[in-house]
Amino acid sequence: MKIISVNVGRPRDVQWRGHTIKTSIWKSPAEGRVQAHRENLDGDQQSDLSVHGGEDKAVYVYPSEHYEYWRKELPDMELPWGAFGENLTTEGLLETSVRIGDRLRAGTAEFVVTQPRLPCFKLGIRFGSEQMIFRFLRSGRSGFYLAVSREGGVGAGDAIENVGRDPEALSIADVFAQQLVRH
Repeated sequence: MKIISVNVGRPRDVQWRGHTIKTSIWKSPAEGRVQAHRENLDGDQQSDLSVHGGEDKAVYVYPSEHYEYWRKELPDMELPWGAFGENLTTEGLLETSVRIGDRLRAGTAEFVVTQPRLPCFKLGIRFGSEQMIFRFLRSGRSGFYLAVSREGGVGAGDAIENVGRDPEALSIADVFAQQLVRH
């Protein structure tokens, strides 16, 4: 398990349905090491803290393994690391194997897995299609959020170690499926 890319972005204004919307879904790979803080990464900022960010959603993780699926689904779209708004593009951390409460270490930082991502309308803006939200949900490829339990530096290439797990905890995939049923 490892970090493929650390991605950050600042809020920007975009036009959508005749309105100006502030969003931070556009992320770009960062150079070198990036400090993970309790509420976000250096160089990253969430736009709407009522639904994004905060301690339980400080870092969004998306598996690199999903990019192959999306490149087939969206053949005309460029999909660089960070395209789904993730802070960490990873390898070896899939929703079916990651559990709520897992404690992960990467670089000098430690994290706790908190919840799957349920996308807001801004994912549709990012991909230029409101249908993208439904496609994302149907795919089951949600990614997940992390809380930062120990601040520290992370970078591309860092190994990720699972340093603690509750064997009774639900997987991200299970929680995501339950949330879809409720909505």
